[in-house]
Amino acid sequence: MLSLVKSCIGTKFTSQFGDLIADLAIDATTTVGVDLGHGMREVDIKKYIKVEKVPGSQLEESRVLKGVMFNKDVVAPGKMRRKIVKPRIILLDCPLEYKKGENQTNAELVKEEDWELLLKMEEEYIENICTQILKFKPDLVITEKGLSDLATHYLSKAGVSAIRRLRKTDNNRIAKACGAVIVNRPDELQESDVGTAAGLFEVKKIGDEFFSFIVDCQDPKACTVLLRGASKDLLNEVERNLQDAMAVARNILKNPKLVPGGGATELTVSATLKQKSSSVEGIEKWPYEAAAIAFEAIPRTLAQNCGVNVIRKMTELQGLFAK
Repeated sequence: MLSLVKSCIGTKFTSQFGDLIADLAIDATTTVGVDLGHGMREVDIKKYIKVEKVPGSQLEESRVLKGVMFNKDVVAPGKMRRKIVKPRIILLDCPLEYKKGENQTNAELVKEEDWELLLKMEEEYIENICTQILKFKPDLVITEKGLSDLATHYLSKAGVSAIRRLRKTDNNRIAKACGAVIVNRPDELQESDVGTAAGLFEVKKIGDEFFSFIVDCQDPKACTVLLRGASKDLLNEVERNLQDAMAVARNILKNPKLVPGGGATELTVSATLKQKSSSVEGIEKWPYEAAAIAFEAIPRTLAQNCGVNVIRKMTELQGLFAK
């Protein structure tokens, strides 16, 4: 498989780095491959493989993470843990803040105590949401929406780290990697929704930015390819080469059937059709001959591009087939 992937990127920029890009592509695609049964295999490289480009190091430091990496830090860095071993992860698709009314909503307050009552209602609403989440003893809570200061206070008090406003695509990858289920409402949470397959959650500073890592997952079905390099332009070119390599690796994993290249397959089909045409008489042989000549176009074009004598080379190849 390595030689197949290498042949597709052999003429590209990254070929000078040896097997590095081919190894990354094979590792990433085999990680996200899912067996559907009946000999079928699903490999979704677009959804479940994220390529994260971080300039400022050697290309040789690039690697495939058995998990997910994203450009976020915890909400309250001073109060929340930045490293958790075997975390219990809850993924949410709802805001952990008080829902404000519509634009046209008016609240008329007659007494001073009414204002305090209104604030108390907001606090109780957020406390209730946090209590429902904390019931499952999570170590890390990630939401795609907002997270209020009060919710941050309740979570950090319970020793829970939190990340807010994460992309939907990243949340889906985390769910696939750690075995969690994305929940739309905190009151619908179940024990089975908590992700426990991750080995480590850690926040690291790379360059000027903080990145969160959820790695060392057991049998992850999503991964991140971390590309390091000297500049953004270099990384963009490496990413394009990597995408080509992953597409080839995916095709091999999904349907492991191969035919020889370099015009060999087309010439074999052409010669076989010519043999068939010789056994047929009259007007019926014409379609076979026409198709045989059409198939010869590919090896002929390749010979022309190589700068060899086309007629001599074609005759030589046909002679080899006859043998």
